Amino acid sequence: QVQLVESGGGLVQPGGSLKLSCEASERTFSSYTMGWFRQAPGKEREFVAAITRSGSATYYADSLKGRFTISRDNALNTVYLQMNSLKPEDTAVYYCAARRSYGDIYYPNPSEYNYWGQGTQVTVSS
Repeated sequence: QVQLVESGGGLVQPGGSLKLSCEASERTFSSYTMGWFRQAPGKEREFVAAITRSGSATYYADSLKGRFTISRDNALNTVYLQMNSLKPEDTAVYYCAARRSYGDIYYPNPSEYNYWGQGTQVTVSS
Protein backbone atom coordinates (compact mmCIF):
# COMPACT_ATOMS: atom_id res chain seq x y z
CA GLN A 1 0.00 0.00 0.00
CA VAL A 2 1.45 3.33 -1.08
CA GLN A 3 0.89 6.25 1.24
CA LEU A 4 1.12 9.76 -0.17
CA VAL A 5 1.41 12.89 1.94
CA GLU A 6 1.04 16.32 0.35
CA SER A 7 2.33 19.54 1.82
CA GLY A 8 2.96 23.12 0.81
CA GLY A 9 -0.55 24.43 0.31
CA GLY A 10 -1.79 27.67 1.78
CA LEU A 11 -3.10 31.15 1.09
CA VAL A 12 -1.36 33.19 -1.59
CA GLN A 13 -2.14 36.44 -3.35
CA PRO A 14 -2.93 36.51 -7.07
CA GLY A 15 0.31 36.46 -9.04
CA GLY A 16 2.13 34.63 -6.29
CA SER A 17 3.77 31.22 -6.23
CA LEU A 18 3.55 28.02 -4.23
CA LYS A 19 5.42 24.74 -4.40
CA LEU A 20 3.58 21.61 -3.40
CA SER A 21 5.35 18.44 -2.34
CA CYS A 22 4.10 14.89 -2.16
CA GLU A 23 6.17 12.29 -0.37
CA ALA A 24 5.53 8.61 -0.96
CA SER A 25 6.07 5.78 1.48
CA GLU A 26 6.90 3.37 -1.31
CA ARG A 27 10.56 2.43 -1.67
CA THR A 28 9.96 1.53 -5.33
CA PHE A 29 8.73 5.06 -6.01
CA SER A 30 10.55 5.10 -9.32
CA SER A 31 8.12 2.44 -10.58
CA TYR A 32 5.18 4.81 -10.34
CA THR A 33 3.79 7.40 -12.68
CA MET A 34 2.82 10.39 -10.55
CA GLY A 35 0.07 12.88 -11.14
CA TRP A 36 -1.37 16.04 -9.64
CA PHE A 37 -5.09 16.72 -9.72
CA ARG A 38 -7.25 19.42 -8.21
CA GLN A 39 -10.84 19.77 -7.16
CA ALA A 40 -12.65 23.03 -6.57
CA PRO A 41 -15.93 23.19 -4.63
CA GLY A 42 -18.81 21.91 -6.72
CA LYS A 43 -16.54 20.76 -9.53
CA GLU A 44 -15.14 17.45 -10.66
CA ARG A 45 -11.57 16.48 -9.98
CA GLU A 46 -9.43 17.62 -12.88
CA PHE A 47 -6.04 16.73 -14.25
CA VAL A 48 -3.23 19.19 -13.55
CA ALA A 49 0.03 17.46 -14.47
CA ALA A 50 1.74 14.10 -14.64
CA ILE A 51 5.30 12.85 -14.78
CA THR A 52 6.58 9.52 -15.98
CA ARG A 53 8.34 7.22 -13.57
CA SER A 54 11.83 8.18 -14.72
CA GLY A 55 10.96 11.87 -14.89
CA SER A 56 11.86 11.91 -18.57
CA ALA A 57 8.51 13.31 -19.67
CA THR A 58 5.92 15.63 -18.21
CA TYR A 59 2.36 16.46 -19.23
CA TYR A 60 0.07 19.33 -18.33
CA ALA A 61 -3.49 20.43 -18.67
CA ASP A 62 -3.51 22.80 -21.63
CA SER A 63 -4.81 25.67 -19.54
CA LEU A 64 -1.90 25.39 -17.09
CA LYS A 65 1.05 25.07 -19.43
CA GLY A 66 3.69 27.66 -18.74
CA ARG A 67 2.57 28.38 -15.18
CA PHE A 68 2.87 24.98 -13.47
CA THR A 69 5.86 22.65 -13.42
CA ILE A 70 5.88 19.07 -12.18
CA SER A 71 9.11 17.39 -11.16
CA ARG A 72 10.25 14.45 -9.06
CA ASP A 73 13.20 13.30 -7.02
CA ASN A 74 13.22 9.52 -6.96
CA ALA A 75 15.96 9.46 -4.35
CA LEU A 76 13.64 11.34 -1.97
CA ASN A 77 10.43 9.55 -3.04
CA THR A 78 8.93 12.96 -3.70
CA VAL A 79 7.03 14.66 -6.49
CA TYR A 80 6.64 18.43 -6.68
CA LEU A 81 4.32 20.93 -8.28
CA GLN A 82 5.68 24.44 -8.73
CA MET A 83 2.83 26.87 -9.32
CA ASN A 84 3.55 30.38 -10.55
CA SER A 85 1.40 33.36 -11.52
CA LEU A 86 -1.44 31.94 -9.48
CA LYS A 87 -4.99 33.06 -10.18
CA PRO A 88 -8.11 32.94 -8.04
CA GLU A 89 -9.44 30.19 -10.30
CA ASP A 90 -6.53 27.99 -9.20
CA THR A 91 -8.15 27.78 -5.78
CA ALA A 92 -8.82 24.11 -5.04
CA VAL A 93 -7.73 21.12 -3.05
CA TYR A 94 -4.70 19.65 -4.77
CA TYR A 95 -4.10 15.91 -4.70
CA CYS A 96 -1.17 13.81 -5.74
CA ALA A 97 -1.75 10.35 -7.12
CA ALA A 98 0.33 7.31 -8.00
CA ARG A 99 0.02 4.41 -10.34
CA ARG A 100 2.53 1.67 -10.92
CA SER A 101 3.59 1.67 -14.55
CA TYR A 102 5.79 -0.51 -16.71
CA GLY A 103 7.12 2.12 -19.01
CA ASP A 104 7.33 5.86 -19.36
CA ILE A 105 3.59 6.33 -19.55
CA TYR A 106 1.35 9.04 -18.17
CA TYR A 107 -2.30 8.86 -17.21
CA PRO A 108 -4.57 11.92 -17.40
CA ASN A 109 -7.68 10.39 -15.83
CA PRO A 110 -8.19 10.18 -12.07
CA SER A 111 -9.71 6.70 -12.44
CA GLU A 112 -6.38 5.40 -13.71
CA TYR A 113 -4.61 6.04 -10.41
CA ASN A 114 -4.56 3.59 -7.54
CA TYR A 115 -3.24 5.69 -4.69
CA TRP A 116 -4.13 9.18 -3.51
CA GLY A 117 -2.95 11.62 -0.93
CA GLN A 118 -5.28 13.40 1.45
CA GLY A 119 -5.04 16.68 -0.44
CA THR A 120 -3.71 20.12 0.39
CA GLN A 121 -5.74 23.31 0.14
CA VAL A 122 -4.53 26.09 -2.14
CA THR A 123 -6.37 29.40 -1.87
CA VAL A 124 -5.55 32.30 -4.17
CA SER A 125 -7.07 35.49 -2.87
CA SER A 126 -6.20 39.07 -2.10
